[in-house]
Amino acid sequence: MQAIHGYRETERLHWGAAAQAVLARVRAQAFAEGSQLLGPVHVLDLDESGYIKPHIDSVKFCGSTIAGLSLLSDSVMRLVRENNTADWVDLLLTRRSLYILRDGARFNFTHEILKDAESSFAGQKVARQRRISVICRNLPTSSEGKGANKC
Repeated sequence: MQAIHGYRETERLHWGAAAQAVLARVRAQAFAEGSQLLGPVHVLDLDESGYIKPHIDSVKFCGSTIAGLSLLSDSVMRLVRENNTADWVDLLLTRRSLYILRDGARFNFTHEILKDAESSFAGQKVARQRRISVICRNLPTSSEGKGANKC
């Protein structure tokens, strides 16, 4: 299943001083001290017509926590409980916001970025433009995410 449509992506290990300072703040907020972090930072560039289909990230690639900076455009992230699709919530990710998905939110809910045509929050249209997200992750442990095998 291809979860992401209309995108480019890369991973970066080295950043300039200003970006390093921002990433340090993100990591301090999202991860417990001493957490084993995935070295490269994932950068996802979603074009204006792009979207991310509902999925649960594979535990092969990250552990209990993902933290993402949403840049350039507001967007709506939808979380849906995997075993009860009537249980869902929409999150407004304003540009320059930080979202953190951890533990139950990470393993028991799918997450997606809505298409522009579907993108609304609290009854208001959220116009999507190009969106860049900078995503930090921790390393998986052998006990994390049992049963979460989707990519």
